[in-house]
Amino acid sequence: MKLRRPALSVEWYLFFLTCILCVIGLLFVFEASVAEAYASFGNQFYFVKQQAISFVIGLVGLGVGTLIPTVFWKKISPVMYALSVFLLILVFIPGIGFEVNGARRWIEVAGFSFQPVEVVKFGMIIFFANWMERHQKLPPFLFLTGLPVALLFLQPDMGSALIVISIAFGLYFLAGAPWKTFLATGGAGVALLALLIMVSPYRLRRIATFLDPESDPLGASFHIRQIVIALGNGGLIGQGIGNSRQKFSYIPEASTDSIFSIVAEEIGFLGCVVIILLFALFLRFAHQISRKPPIGTYDHLLAHGILIWLGMQVILNLSAVVALVPLTGVPLPFFSYGGTSLVMVLSVVGILIGIGRKYPTVHS
Repeated sequence: MKLRRPALSVEWYLFFLTCILCVIGLLFVFEASVAEAYASFGNQFYFVKQQAISFVIGLVGLGVGTLIPTVFWKKISPVMYALSVFLLILVFIPGIGFEVNGARRWIEVAGFSFQPVEVVKFGMIIFFANWMERHQKLPPFLFLTGLPVALLFLQPDMGSALIVISIAFGLYFLAGAPWKTFLATGGAGVALLALLIMVSPYRLRRIATFLDPESDPLGASFHIRQIVIALGNGGLIGQGIGNSRQKFSYIPEASTDSIFSIVAEEIGFLGCVVIILLFALFLRFAHQISRKPPIGTYDHLLAHGILIWLGMQVILNLSAVVALVPLTGVPLPFFSYGGTSLVMVLSVVGILIGIGRKYPTVHS
């Protein structure tokens, strides 16, 4: 038996599929943002240019992520956890953090702004992969998970909090936590989440809007109603590329969290099925890498953490767009406008590829 690489490995498939998704995403960032970009900056290409720059930076991050040994992330994981908490605190400091649409999720330093939660997600993955490789003690696990989640709820950013919770509990289960402990902790977490929703008027309005979209069509329900209209306009084959009507200031955040509604309006149900299949194929390739024998425990948890992060964002975003869950503000990987998100997603894809290259396929 010998080790050799096939002509085209799963890592290459993952890389090519990532590039395909990014190119399609750039097209629809332009489509969704053209009206807003022209109205705000007098340049219809403004947002797509910014996203293209982020794509190039992200490709550099992908290359670097491929080359850096995973032991490096393991060594700095405690520092990354502390940095993650620190960044989440910074958003509340006047002059550094600033508010957009009623939420404090951004940091600005020397004219450069970014969304720290994207760094936090990565920090949580590398930290918990290291911590849970050695033990799965429940009290410290709850504290270490609860601290960043509480700060995210204060922003408020329920969508990102759900992603962090999914990463933490997913790795807790994969690390070998007892079923009874896992289920009991998960049940208590759901009860606490329900309580946090009930005591927050903002979150209650989100739930009420989800349950009854007709309740306030020009107010709280406006966003989801316009998304549903876009989905209906798309029909089976869509209105055609460039022919979306909802992108003309009807859908709030059309190029970010709600971009898939513009995709649906322009390429229809059949086109959306193709896009969803591409995402499913991407996640399948990522899963194949995470299960490569004889993958080490840390690499196994690290790869699965990245898979949970990206998979949950795809599921939450698409579910919100088709009104299966309340709107959460979670970006769609590779598609939603946002430099921080795209650079971080491409960087962790590089880490996945690096893990895959570390464990060549075995052929007899």
